[in-house]
Amino acid sequence: MTRSRTALASAVALLAALAPLTTVPAAAGTPAPAAPAVLTVTDPGFEQGGSGWEFTSGTGTAVNYPHAGSRLAYLDAGAGRKVSQTVTATGRGAYVVSAWIATGGPGARYVLRVNGSPAAALDLPATAGYRRHTLGPVALDPGDRLEIAFESGEGWVNADDVMVSPAAAAPRVTSSDPEAAAMFAWAAAKANSWVHLPGTEGPLNADERQTGGTGTGVYAPSYWAGYANRSGYYSRDMAHQLSGAATLGLHAENRAMLRAFAASATAEHAYYPVWALNFDNRTYLSIDYRRPDLFVREVPAVFELVQKAEEAYRWTGDRSYLDDPALWEFYRHATEEFVALHDGRKDNGDRVKVAEGTGRGIFQGVASYNEQSDEPLAEAGDAIGSQYQAYRAMSSLARAKGDGALAADFARRARDLKRYFNSEWSGTGWGADMVRGYTTDGQPLTGWGKENSWFMPMKGIVDPGARREAYLDHIEAETAGAGRPDNIEALTYLPDTFLANGRPDTAWAWMRHIYAQRDVQHVNSRQGTNGDYPEVSFTLVGQTVQGLMGVLPDAPARALVTRSRLPSGMEWLAVEDLRIGDSVFALRHDGDLRSTLSHTAGTAPYTWEARFPGAGRTVTVDGTAHPATTEVVDGTAYTVVRVKVAPGRTVTAEAR
Repeated sequence: MTRSRTALASAVALLAALAPLTTVPAAAGTPAPAAPAVLTVTDPGFEQGGSGWEFTSGTGTAVNYPHAGSRLAYLDAGAGRKVSQTVTATGRGAYVVSAWIATGGPGARYVLRVNGSPAAALDLPATAGYRRHTLGPVALDPGDRLEIAFESGEGWVNADDVMVSPAAAAPRVTSSDPEAAAMFAWAAAKANSWVHLPGTEGPLNADERQTGGTGTGVYAPSYWAGYANRSGYYSRDMAHQLSGAATLGLHAENRAMLRAFAASATAEHAYYPVWALNFDNRTYLSIDYRRPDLFVREVPAVFELVQKAEEAYRWTGDRSYLDDPALWEFYRHATEEFVALHDGRKDNGDRVKVAEGTGRGIFQGVASYNEQSDEPLAEAGDAIGSQYQAYRAMSSLARAKGDGALAADFARRARDLKRYFNSEWSGTGWGADMVRGYTTDGQPLTGWGKENSWFMPMKGIVDPGARREAYLDHIEAETAGAGRPDNIEALTYLPDTFLANGRPDTAWAWMRHIYAQRDVQHVNSRQGTNGDYPEVSFTLVGQTVQGLMGVLPDAPARALVTRSRLPSGMEWLAVEDLRIGDSVFALRHDGDLRSTLSHTAGTAPYTWEARFPGAGRTVTVDGTAHPATTEVVDGTAYTVVRVKVAPGRTVTAEAR
């Protein structure tokens, strides 16, 4: 991932001239370049020696301890020292401002002032390692002057990599459990701070080897998804963060980033999208891309991007997900040519094809997200599970596009793949003995495989029943012991796994664990704390609203499904200002048998499908009994009622 920098040392500039950037090919419907930023910080990484900043005595720039790049701003210990910059807004908006700061003692402050008046401030903790601190949001009108200031305390202060983000209109969560509300508020604000202001100039190809990058570019709509010291976003991270981003209304960013990956999945790349892109949404991040036949690629990501595009379409109703040729061709290639090209090492019979990896390193194409494994995998549980979901997504997208025959074909492919997985691919073993992958010489693998284990139930490819429950028990046992991954970003998948499979108590326990680890140093020392890994905040947002509250949007159909998954001890959970399509909703669950939906703004009614556990005959809607249906979804029986909720109306549904 990266920082915002506007200039680089002369040696880096020379390197940029000698090493041209690899660019995503243009395609029909290419979005226009990002509009100029309306709030621009000069020299945000201090690489120009502090150009645009004001320094009092006892302050300056140095090279001894930068967060990234080659320079930083410093303040000596003692009162009255300040490093500041005042910028003028050229448009109207609300913003948050982040900076990486390290301190040698207490008493220092990070401050924002608007037209000379305090707008936000933070008393900085004494932390010798860099932490990313965010202030705001602050609302600005054209001509307003925003001062960004670092003020001294009892110890030295180092500051680096200032970043301005547009303030998202985030939903608000309240609960009988104060931790749930605090967790969501932290996660929403933190995720928002990773969003780039389009039109900002910043480095390209910045990473731990070339901390200043190899040049600069104009950033397009995007957000950080990957390491915070690299100037780009990753397909795996972005796919996992999309749900949280959609909850925060980051639809322009989701679409632009998905489209950038789609445009990179060319025949030259054997229909793999590149692994990472710079924030200009055009150039490939050089640490992961060397040439068309030598770049990082992992099979599950191809299919996850298709699944997530369909999810983004349901959040927005944006027909460009259907009509943009670059996106549509990617869906087709990913689910057809890609599978055909990468199937051949293992015989899967005549009815199904399963995409495979090479069994070699990540630059040759691997079958699994588990990069820590030295197993020569050809097929993996996370890949086949993700392929199943991509087929389901393709069926949904084709139906929305009006191609019924194609929709039926992919629905059949999904059914066939799931049937094959459960009857043959996964073997006959239970728990630790279930097959989770095959080596390049055709040998089945059982036991613990991290991602290629927990993705199987998470993606819904394991049939419901006692065998799936035994495998979930296996996952619980491994992650509670020696099998737990070291990196926090891997743990962020566990709430999704257990929420999708009817274990909200386990999911909530993992959400609480991840939240509690936010101030702990990440295993990668360059990354900062666990909370400064973007996946942590984005996934907690999505897991609260789509996970615990069971929100399943369908903006194109003006429909909304809800299902309470509150853990034991949480009496109620509510969200306000949740935006789906052109509507805004508030939702509250009291336990798992009473839900209230308010359609607070919109242009047309939505059909609310309220699901409650168990098989019942009636549901009371605003106190009046309504006939209900019993529907089985992935092995679980629900009592279901559907009711039209017009804009301005509030409806309470209760099952007994």
